[in-house]
Amino acid sequence: MITLAALALVACGGSGGGSTATTAAGVTTTPSTVADTTTPATEPASTSSAAATSAPTTIPAEPVMPLTGLPITDPAAAQRVALVVKIDNHPDARPQSGLNQADIVFEENVEQLTRFAAVFQTNAPDPVGPIRSGRTQDVELLGSLNKPIFAWSGGNPGVTKAINSSDFVVANVQTNARQESQSYRSRDRAAPHNLYAQGSGLFTMAPEGATPPPLQFSYRKEGQASAGDSSGGVDLKMDGVNVSWKFDAGSGKYRRFQSGKAHNDAALGQVDASNVVVLVVDYVPSPVDTKSPEAQTTGTGEAYVFSDGKVVHGTWTRNDRLNPFTLTADDGTTMLLTPGRTWVELARADSTTPLGG
Repeated sequence: MITLAALALVACGGSGGGSTATTAAGVTTTPSTVADTTTPATEPASTSSAAATSAPTTIPAEPVMPLTGLPITDPAAAQRVALVVKIDNHPDARPQSGLNQADIVFEENVEQLTRFAAVFQTNAPDPVGPIRSGRTQDVELLGSLNKPIFAWSGGNPGVTKAINSSDFVVANVQTNARQESQSYRSRDRAAPHNLYAQGSGLFTMAPEGATPPPLQFSYRKEGQASAGDSSGGVDLKMDGVNVSWKFDAGSGKYRRFQSGKAHNDAALGQVDASNVVVLVVDYVPSPVDTKSPEAQTTGTGEAYVFSDGKVVHGTWTRNDRLNPFTLTADDGTTMLLTPGRTWVELARADSTTPLGG
């Protein structure tokens, strides 16, 4: 049986920029230096700042899910490893399955399109897909998830070598994970946009002794007022697709549109999220495939947090791929999210237009 103490460690575990201690349960925690909710337990910081070496820690008032900040209602799910599934965003792949069950979704620019790295822990999506290939940028981007299961459909030799050499639990749904994932080709669309798997099966690939991911973001406490300027959402020019997130005050969620049309999950309606985080990153040619852009997700850059109908502008910093992003507002405070599901947009410079309130 999972004890309350173990659950609390899940809530505050992580690999921050300061010193760490590993508990008997295998969850890494960072010593607390503040008593409020200004900074999560797992925040790293920029290599160019002295403050980066000792990020403050928050111990939540109650155990929370590390990828959503929501209270734990399913102890078994809270102890699961993170599962990342690479999901296609080609027009022939829509509507996708599983996007509205993901705790966090990263949207990456690829070759004149975008692709999603959907991260699951709370839910086991059955089915999930269409599943497509990985990219070298995934190795750097997803390292903070604590050796996640990485479900993909393969890649070119250079990408395959990079991912197979990473600390991920590699789950190629066409080869080594075919049986566990129960992968199949759907008949309602053409290949290669029709490869699906069962998330519940993919979760069984977690190795013995694997531990949950650390807290990825800082969240507002219940009843705590949100910061920022009123905003109805954001327009983004991603590669090959114009994305809009529009705030729906009735539900408190941001609803996603692509090229002016609602973007739907195949089973759960329009794609939505409690938070949209925009990280402005540099893209360079992948070292193994110069046609493929590679997001640079360590270092520092401009950031926007859209949450609760407001926008906060600031900076992201990350000194190591094993650390989560630190999000700092222009006034020096920590950028706080609403507990719930989050989409992270890896946007190019000058591609983000916040909407008025």
